[in-house]
Amino acid sequence: VGRVFAAEEEKVEVLILSEVAVSVGEKVVRSGKVLTIKVGEWLLGKVIDPLGRVVYGEAGTIEGEERAVDIEPLKIYERGLVTDPLETGVAVVDLIVPLGKGQRQLVVGERKTGKTELLLRTILTQAKQGTVCIYCAVGKKAVDVKEAIDFFTKEGILSAMVVVATTAAQATGMEFTAPYTAMTIAEYFQQSGKDVLLVYDDLVTHAKYYREISLMARRFPGRSAYPGDIFYVHAKLMERAGKFRKGSITALSNADTTSGDLSGYIQTNLMSMTDGHVFFDRELAALGRKPAVNPFLSVTRVGQQAQTALVRDFSRQLSAFLVDY
Repeated sequence: VGRVFAAEEEKVEVLILSEVAVSVGEKVVRSGKVLTIKVGEWLLGKVIDPLGRVVYGEAGTIEGEERAVDIEPLKIYERGLVTDPLETGVAVVDLIVPLGKGQRQLVVGERKTGKTELLLRTILTQAKQGTVCIYCAVGKKAVDVKEAIDFFTKEGILSAMVVVATTAAQATGMEFTAPYTAMTIAEYFQQSGKDVLLVYDDLVTHAKYYREISLMARRFPGRSAYPGDIFYVHAKLMERAGKFRKGSITALSNADTTSGDLSGYIQTNLMSMTDGHVFFDRELAALGRKPAVNPFLSVTRVGQQAQTALVRDFSRQLSAFLVDY
């Protein structure tokens, strides 16, 4: 299985989505279709791969419409204001860096500072409130994916969510496709009038896979050897989330930093296309503070308008107290 990545006069570049290597002289056939997946209520409680195949959980009856995974984001007149709060269940975030339903937020910081714990806690809080949650693991270790699935199962929320998972052992094309599949599923539930929480874990890894694909295809490398269209690839994905007339998609994406550097290329790209970021500080983590959220370097651009007046006032006083401290 593969998808056309570029079409030129002399050749067609195809991104392979299966582990089987293609050798010279092998016959290939075009399907005449764009890459689609089947979406429907049957997805709840399943762990699937980016092609929509069930990899964990009973497959059952797979009924539903087929949707293309790569589409144009909805236009601005189909969107609304972010007015409803999205609770994460983590007090420091809910009070100082609050989120709203339909917000796109980056969770950024060093490895092993507790970012994934925040994301899992948010999924748990939201799933219990009736939000459809989608967890998208990009190029993770199989053991990390299993740990997340075990957490969802133990807390009894797997039946209210969908997991789109790829591991580092799979074809690079699968890693690249995973976030698009997750977003397509999120759009299905959002258009059914539901609030959706979509978690990408993580987009820095996704960018690295895309860089690998582009360099293999001999595309001209740009800054840090990333392809020139890396911003467009992520921005188009993020733009598909938001608050809509019917339902909302809140997108939280994880991003690892190197040596606590917030000014990395992909990290700053993601900051400029999201509505704020929660910064996990490795120095606070080293002091044993949990969660290691830095309230001064974290930003929320639309979450405060979703807070009640009382909570907003309390949040201001708390921030002032922390600055004084």
